[in-house]
Amino acid sequence: MLPRFVGRLGVADAVTIANAALGFVAVVVAAVDIELAARLILLAAIADGLDGILARRYGGTDAGPYLDSLADVASFAVAPAVLSFTVISDGFEIAFDAITAQLLVVTGVCALFVAMAVTRLGMYTAYDVAGSHTEGVQTTLAATILGAAILTGETQPELVLAITAAFCYLMVSRIQYPDLLARDAGIMGVVHALAILVPTFAGKTFPYALLTLGLAYMTLSPWFYWGETERSSETDVDVHGNA
Repeated sequence: MLPRFVGRLGVADAVTIANAALGFVAVVVAAVDIELAARLILLAAIADGLDGILARRYGGTDAGPYLDSLADVASFAVAPAVLSFTVISDGFEIAFDAITAQLLVVTGVCALFVAMAVTRLGMYTAYDVAGSHTEGVQTTLAATILGAAILTGETQPELVLAITAAFCYLMVSRIQYPDLLARDAGIMGVVHALAILVPTFAGKTFPYALLTLGLAYMTLSPWFYWGETERSSETDVDVHGNA
């Protein structure tokens, strides 16, 4: 007897499910190789964009939006929180033989990151998935910025703790972020891929480029998005958003 998903899920759903598996593997290897874990999260972000393209090309399924949010919980909520916790606890040299105030603070911030990411994903699926904008920083973007920062070596525990705490609010804020046009999503995808494949090339050029692009989108796009003219003049323009 075949599993019940045979004939009911599509190729886009398979990529979405692979995204979730990448998030789990990133958690497993985080304590051993933090940079490999960061690269796996960036790979999951590529899969998150690819499943949308495949759904547009081959058609989606009723389960697709639910699978997408569930997969994002693994890859862009739990996995980046574990990366942050690992970097911060190693940087502060937190011992695990006793519960200390420092351990509680770091654990609390990372747990809050997961809680706000899950909240943001649920709100996105319920209210934002059909629009051209979304409220709050995308979980994919938050994970990408954290992953790129790790690959660039910007892993000072104070900085990572501050960024993780800031995302706890930004992900559930009312700030509106536009979905990326296909052109811009393609550029980000290429930089993503190069940051994964050759992270140390030319003084970590591609991780720095990815970090710069991510921060630029996060800080500028709510007020100035370079694609708005195309969006308003081309009603059939392909857009790629993520939660």
